[in-house]
Amino acid sequence: MKLLRGALVALGVAGLVAGVLRLRGSSGEPPAHGGWRELSGPGLT
Repeated sequence: MKLLRGALVALGVAGLVAGVLRLRGSSGEPPAHGGWRELSGPGLT
């Protein structure tokens, strides 16, 4: 019974984390910082 309760708690915590991440990333816009940037210089044409 203790194992089952621990598994249910772990699933609940995982569900909460997934929900928070889903809500946080649902703006539909790419992030304003980070990602790729163009490099310039000799040998990078």
